Amino acid sequence: MLSIIGIIVLIIVIMILISCIKIVRQAQALVVERLGAFQATWGTGLHFKLPIVDRVARKVDLKEQVVDFAPQPVITKDNVTMRIDTVVFFQITDPKLFSYGVANPIMAIENLTATTLRNIIGDLELDQTLTSRETINTKMRASLDVATDPWGIKVNRVELKNIIPPAAIQDAMEKQMKAERERREAILRAEGEKKSTILVAEGQKESVILDAEAEKQAAILRAEAQKEKMIREAEGEAEAILKVQKANADGIVFLKEAGADQSVLTIKSLEAFEKAADGKATKIIIPSEIQGIAGLAKSLAEVAGKEEK
Repeated sequence: MLSIIGIIVLIIVIMILISCIKIVRQAQALVVERLGAFQATWGTGLHFKLPIVDRVARKVDLKEQVVDFAPQPVITKDNVTMRIDTVVFFQITDPKLFSYGVANPIMAIENLTATTLRNIIGDLELDQTLTSRETINTKMRASLDVATDPWGIKVNRVELKNIIPPAAIQDAMEKQMKAERERREAILRAEGEKKSTILVAEGQKESVILDAEAEKQAAILRAEAQKEKMIREAEGEAEAILKVQKANADGIVFLKEAGADQSVLTIKSLEAFEKAADGKATKIIIPSEIQGIAGLAKSLAEVAGKEEK
């Protein structure tokens, strides 16, 4: 019987000793009280507490925490009532102050956030409120960080999650946005039509320029062809005249050798000049040293004689 009681007592002692061993995990802290008074804050690691005398008053999470508060009604400077919900990112830096500084830290932060938000929004008009989120976030974070220092809490960031204006203002804003989108659409359409017109005009201009260049080249080619034709015709006529003159000169030389008199030679010379002219505007230059028709015949005979040689 005594052995059984001893075993039971031993088991109870072992259980009490085991309960006095505390292991604190990373990013956690334990607030320990001794006889109801604050004793110490245990950090990460292995700790022992006195049985019955010491107790763990609170386990504190040291990681950054996020709290999403319900929308709060606020009034802007121009008397517009809207609802704004906020998100607060905070972290416990002093477990002792967090445990004994305020009864309900989360509720305290929520009420403090609502009060600070009303004070800031009350100095802004509706348009400023909708376009100054970053400024509002910065002011709220600074105010909350100062106010929560005595509670061992550090506010890292405050964000305005939603800004909900009244229904009438929402309708007006939607109409304004629709009108703005239509205006931008009209501007883009007009710019597109303008660019299209410019491109068409430039294309027509290039086409006209190319047509003019082509016509210019064609005219040049036609002129060159006409010029070449005229040159070839003139060369052919000149060659024909030379052949006729040579034939006439040969005839005069033959007549002279045959003993024809001077009158026959004169007539043949005139006929040679007539054939050379051939009814065209042909100029024949007679040397000044040739005296009379007989001298002309003599000159033609001499020319014919030279060509034969």
